[in-house]
Order: sequence, then structure tokens, then C-alpha cells
Amino acid sequence: MYIPAWLVVLAAVLSVGHFVWTFLLATGRNPLPFPDRGSRIFSAASAQAKDAVVALLAEHGIRERFQFNTGGVQRSIMWDGTIINHSSPEVLQKLVGATSSIGLVTSDPAASAQRAARFLKARGFEARVVLDAEPDLPIAFVLSDAMPGTVINFRKHVIHLPRPQSAPRQTS
Repeated sequence: MYIPAWLVVLAAVLSVGHFVWTFLLATGRNPLPFPDRGSRIFSAASAQAKDAVVALLAEHGIRERFQFNTGGVQRSIMWDGTIINHSSPEVLQKLVGATSSIGLVTSDPAASAQRAARFLKARGFEARVVLDAEPDLPIAFVLSDAMPGTVINFRKHVIHLPRPQSAPRQTS
């Protein structure tokens, strides 16, 4: 039985691709931006502290995937979706010193933040929306006494955000 060489090569490439894809998914390293489930964000006291925490997490198997820095925030996005950041004093002031955040994905961050604030107010909590904490990005924040020290942020899907910087290569 004759099997064309191109068919053998195609089958080999598909098999290797399937194996690599399965391995990446099994190790928690989905190479695509789908699904985007949002993020959990923690702030470090300084840029040096952020770097130290990122290095510590790497020693425990949670490696940096890429950096996403803006004028007001330096971010390290880890492979598991956790974000370690260091915010400028101006951003912290706008967010009343909040040092952690639950990030949620939405098509309209401002409208979703307004709905969340109304939701919390209807349940007896104070809540307000901050739209200008990071003018470079389409992110809306909800500050509430329901979660002191933590904000809820609404952002567009990662494919609708500016292109991030690659993470520097780490030697282990």
C-alpha cells in the first residue's frame, strides 16, 4: 500500500502539535489568550519588592509569562494568571491605597463597573467607580467598603488591550 510522503509528514506534524498542545495545557501554560477568566492582582511595596516576589514565585513553579507596564503600573503576569504589580503613588491615591484587586473581563468596563457599584449599594455598602486610575488602559475600578483594601476592576478581553512586553528570560 502506497502512502504519499506529504501525508506522512502531515500526520507527524499534527501528532507532534497535538502532543505539545496537550503538554502545555496539562502544565497550565495555555499559549493562547483564551479563555480569559480575569485575574487576581497583588501589589508589592516597591519595584524591587515586585521583582523579589516574582523570583520567589518562580522558585515555587509559578513563572512570569510576560510584563505589561504602563506609565502608572509595572505588572508581571504569571502563567497561572496571577498579577504582581507595583503602582505609582498617583495610581494608589486614585484607588485609595487598595493593594489587591479582582479583575473581571467585560466588553464595556465602565458600564459593568457602574452596575457593580449599584449592586453593592443596593446591599447597603458604599461603592464608587474610578475610571481614570490608568488612562492608558480601558479599566474601570469599583472601590467599596465591602472589601477594604481591595478593588474590583473591569477590563476588556486581553486581545483588546495593548500588546504586552515579553518576560525577560530567567535562568533557574
